[in-house]
Amino acid sequence: MTALLQYDKIKGLIYTEKSNKQLVDGKYHFEVDSSCSKNEIASLIKKVFGAEVEKVNIINTKSKTKRFKGIEGTRGSYKKAIITLKEGQSINFGS
Repeated sequence: MTALLQYDKIKGLIYTEKSNKQLVDGKYHFEVDSSCSKNEIASLIKKVFGAEVEKVNIINTKSKTKRFKGIEGTRGSYKKAIITLKEGQSINFGS
C-alpha cells in the first residue's frame, strides 16, 4: 500500500509558456507534494517514467490573494519541481 501512496506525491505537470520553452533543454516542471525532498522526487521520476534525472530544483510558491467580481479569495500555495534529465532522455506523456 505504501508503494501506491508514493506515486501520489507527483500531482501533475505544470504546462506554461516558460515550461514549454524549457522542454527543449530537457527540463520538465511538476507540481509535487509539499513533503517531498529532491532525492524522493528524483527516484519517483525514475520509477514512474523510466528517465535518468540529472538535477532537481524546487520552488515553493506562495498563495496569492485574487478578486473575482468583487469577492476576495486566495489561490493555494504549492511546491514546484523542475526536473533536468540527462542528455538523450525524454518523458513521453502521449499514448
